[in-house]
Amino acid sequence: MLIVALAFVVLILMGMPVAFAIGISGALFFIQHPELPFTIPVQVTVSQTQNFALLAVPLFIMAGNFMNRSGITERLLELASVLTGRLTGGLAQVSIALSALMGGVSGSAIADAAMQSRMLGEEMVKRGFTLGFAASVLSYGAVLTPIIPPGVGMILYGTIGQVSIGRLFAAGFVPAFLLWLGLSMAVWLTARRRGYTPERERRPTVRETVHAFTGGIWALLFPVFLLLGLRMGVFTPSEIGAFAVIYAVFIGVLIYRKMKVRGFLEALEGSLGDVGSVMFLIALSAIFSYGIVLDRVPEAVSGWILGLTGNLQGAMVLIALFVLVIGFFIDATVLIIMLTPIFLPLVRELGGDPVHFGIVFILAATIGNFTPPVGAAMYAVCSILQCPIGAYTRESMPLFTAVALVTLFLIFVPGAVLFLPRLIFG
Repeated sequence: MLIVALAFVVLILMGMPVAFAIGISGALFFIQHPELPFTIPVQVTVSQTQNFALLAVPLFIMAGNFMNRSGITERLLELASVLTGRLTGGLAQVSIALSALMGGVSGSAIADAAMQSRMLGEEMVKRGFTLGFAASVLSYGAVLTPIIPPGVGMILYGTIGQVSIGRLFAAGFVPAFLLWLGLSMAVWLTARRRGYTPERERRPTVRETVHAFTGGIWALLFPVFLLLGLRMGVFTPSEIGAFAVIYAVFIGVLIYRKMKVRGFLEALEGSLGDVGSVMFLIALSAIFSYGIVLDRVPEAVSGWILGLTGNLQGAMVLIALFVLVIGFFIDATVLIIMLTPIFLPLVRELGGDPVHFGIVFILAATIGNFTPPVGAAMYAVCSILQCPIGAYTRESMPLFTAVALVTLFLIFVPGAVLFLPRLIFG
């Protein structure tokens, strides 16, 4: 399996698309084992896509694209300005708040970071923010997106690990709030040192506040409806995805009346590309996963970690560090697909809660989107703002530190993750 892993790394470094790198390196495993029928790669690739729970993935991707075309972003921006415009840091604080509000809408950290860069990036630079600071804030704010329902990473982790997706959805809210608080503090400290002014000079009036909340209420209710539907047994995780699509179209067409025929077709076109890339990745990952299981890699990794520590929190710290380092080079979606079967059994063996571990694992895997050398969200933001990677990296260190500290807090205080799932689902 070591040769297969090395082949995967080499293919990634050569610039090959991740899905093909996984499929080719996985096929190499079968070449090393001629006793295995070569029909197995085809069979496992097809069977990987036959999981009914995975139907939620394309549906939520479609819902996110429709929500982005519904006109809801502008209303959430107004709400974010009302909530945080008077804080030190101005538009930087508004950007972090908008990321928290947009998390349940876009569902994609990369899409969220790119969207906010186009909306706020140029204005932040005009208001005196350094290019590196503006880029790092716009990028790192999107770290909240994958853990606010309906994050695709939660669906993948829950499906692969046989973990309640409803509980995962509920578990994301408190960590998302803590991340918002941590990032806001990092922005405040930097802004205070550099003299960045607030966005608003006066408190918003009651009328402005009511208007902002009224405009954004449909987006704020979206994750609430998802949880209520799952808790009351009205929907399965797959059916809730269909509801999300209908909800997004309903808002865009009948409530805000921003979605026209052209926007609807563009959202469908974007969804086709997004769904195709994700599902192709999921399908080819089955070849790689088959080799991991056959070579008993989970047992080997578990034995190695247990040899270092038998403590649950210690093991989770080691796993988070490992995932963080690997995430510098590999996309979060790939890590969730490949590493869930390896680490989840170990955490269960040590008595850990799979929902608690899932949130920590998804967060650790997501951080790589915002770090060199191959962070997708980082490159998206830096390319839009024409920001050098070096300047971005230097300016992003306070934000990286804030996210790392919140991750450690979540590891050692599982109640922060499990409070809402236990309250809602028992």
